[in-house]
Amino acid sequence: MTPPRISVLMSVYNDGPFVGAAIDSILAQTLTDFEFLIVDDLSTDDSLSVIQQRAEQDSRIRVLPHGKKGRVPALNRLISEARAPWLALMDSDDTCSADRFEKEMAFLESHQDHGAVSCNCTVIDEKGAPYWRPKIDRPLTHEGIVANLESGPLLNHNAVVLSREAIQSIGGYRKAYRHAEDYDLWLRLSQVTKLANLEEALTSYRIYPGQVSTAHVIEQTANAAIAWLAHCERLAGRPDPTEGQEALPSIEELDTIFDPGSAAYVRRRVIERTIYTPELLAGQGWPLLIAHARESKNKAPLWRLSARLLKHGHPAKALRLVMALIGG
Repeated sequence: MTPPRISVLMSVYNDGPFVGAAIDSILAQTLTDFEFLIVDDLSTDDSLSVIQQRAEQDSRIRVLPHGKKGRVPALNRLISEARAPWLALMDSDDTCSADRFEKEMAFLESHQDHGAVSCNCTVIDEKGAPYWRPKIDRPLTHEGIVANLESGPLLNHNAVVLSREAIQSIGGYRKAYRHAEDYDLWLRLSQVTKLANLEEALTSYRIYPGQVSTAHVIEQTANAAIAWLAHCERLAGRPDPTEGQEALPSIEELDTIFDPGSAAYVRRRVIERTIYTPELLAGQGWPLLIAHARESKNKAPLWRLSARLLKHGHPAKALRLVMALIGG
């Protein structure tokens, strides 16, 4: 059997309110030569029934059985089952325009030295209405992406079409980089192929309460910072100390695994992203903040934070932060 041009990959977990719209936006593509592989990671809502209903209506959909193993094993399972030379990633709570595949494949076919392309996105709320968020100007060229990769994942995961050969050559997604597996993937892909972004917004990214990108912001940011440290090791021709690991080292262990100062670097990256968020004042965020206050050379933002804490009814935390800033 002749393989399709594209294998569309979607991992689903408890996205019942949104997965139908996500699937429908794929089925409406103007480029129709694709297979659509979907893994449901034992959702406890009606996600699977929505998926099965669509599968009964369109033979391009293939639902793969999968135990409750998590997002990364699900994505790697999808890659292993794909038959096409190109893989289109799609998140189960987002949507895309009907010409997404057509335009992304046109780019890849005219830039044969590239192994992945993404695009810009619009933002929608849980009801699908436009949601305002400051525009992110992502670099379009491989050179621009590589030059700015330290700042974060510059490709929208829900909008990427990439080479199956390229992603298999680097071993797919890595489980240790929980909630930052996409950023780790782009870093490793950038070392084996060229990446690009289309300027046009061809996908819609959905923002709603409880999604992973907001619920795990501390862990996500810390793991992304560790991914950058590992990337730098590979660029320097040294072994990646996280390769083959089931879990990442704690921040306290980083200075013995990477260069001295690595732990401080990760703490700084976390604080920079979360300094005015509730997550920083609870759980693992607060100890990171105190440690960062002791070691940071740029204390001005932290003094402002202590004043905000006092103003908003957190005198004990404000005092603790001040003590850390003055060396206590």
